[in-house]
Amino acid sequence: MVGATPPDDPPPPASRRGWLTRGALSICVATFFSDVGHEMATAVLPLYLGVIGLGPAALGAVEGLADVVQAGAKLLGGFSGQRLVHKSRWTAAGYALTAIGTASMSLARGPAALVALRSLAWAGRGFRSPLRDFLLADEVQPTHFGRVYGIERAADMLGAVVGPLLAIALVTWGLSAGEIIGWTLIPAVIPVVVILLFVRDRRPAPKAATESAPPSEPLPRAFWRFLGAVSLFGVSDFSRTFLILLAARALGGDMGTPGTLSAAIGLYAMHNGVSAVAALGLGRLADKMPKRGLLAAGYAVGAVTHAILAIGSGSLAWLVPAIVLSGIYVAAEETLEKAVCAEIVPRATRSKAFGILAAANSLGDLVSSVGIGLLLQSGNESTAFGLCAFIASLGALALWRAQVNAR
Repeated sequence: MVGATPPDDPPPPASRRGWLTRGALSICVATFFSDVGHEMATAVLPLYLGVIGLGPAALGAVEGLADVVQAGAKLLGGFSGQRLVHKSRWTAAGYALTAIGTASMSLARGPAALVALRSLAWAGRGFRSPLRDFLLADEVQPTHFGRVYGIERAADMLGAVVGPLLAIALVTWGLSAGEIIGWTLIPAVIPVVVILLFVRDRRPAPKAATESAPPSEPLPRAFWRFLGAVSLFGVSDFSRTFLILLAARALGGDMGTPGTLSAAIGLYAMHNGVSAVAALGLGRLADKMPKRGLLAAGYAVGAVTHAILAIGSGSLAWLVPAIVLSGIYVAAEETLEKAVCAEIVPRATRSKAFGILAAANSLGDLVSSVGIGLLLQSGNESTAFGLCAFIASLGALALWRAQVNAR
């Protein structure tokens, strides 16, 4: 394996399936069904906002405020994980909160209630995120960090394909956006059952148990350099929900037209399908080469994606290639950031590190989503995406320098 590996990782439980344990597979199944429900709601959210008379700026505000809540929840989950013995149970509780909050959005009749329920759902997503990532790292040897996070992200993105396609089918059958959001409760409760039944907290080896670090234990300097580059790139990484809005505009219709909405959601599903395939390949590749260098290349693809959107976000000829490239760089970002974090941070402080990493990403999403929403509302598409391209380039350069300095 390339790169330094923290020495305090006890071996994962033996599995007849090899490196992919029952616990790791169960976490991937939970990820899939959770994202089916989440993406069903995300796919129709622009339409739902339109029904209550809100536009792109409101979409950015809703997503941005939810990101603030999620950032705080991720920090809480990460730092709490330093002390929680039964992380699997709290992970299941986070999934349950997300299921309830998302489905309850169907009852919202105004923007305030919608923001509150969306934030509740994202609080559950945020709290469970570092705990789930910790459990996943515990299931494999460090030589397979890239692969296991690649499979987990692929499961997430496959759910993000099935969810929008289900939303298209339900729109075609005549269901309203609110009704579709209500139906998300069915797939969203499956992860709760799966985690409770099939995921077990692994006890560390006796030596590792005596060396367990308190929450105040400092994180490695390499982590903070890595976090700086991640945070910089995160400012350019707006919510993928905007791709649905851009696709609808490029198709020449409005979000209230079922045909336009279905076509736009279909392009979004294509984005997630590309990302699922890319996550599997990048995860395997990351276990054979320096992860930070590979992630820097992914960030560079993100910069190219934003540059293409700056040139022609209103044209399908430009938008479709941008959507494909977006799927690739999102796969790199979501797979490799976790793999790098697990690689450079010892197990004793890994929960806290995952929480800080996830919170930094959420805050970046807040800045980019609100900024993009306001600029799109005012018709400044080129400025919005051109700025994102510039910032993404700086993030890629910063991460590349961190990789060079780590050699």
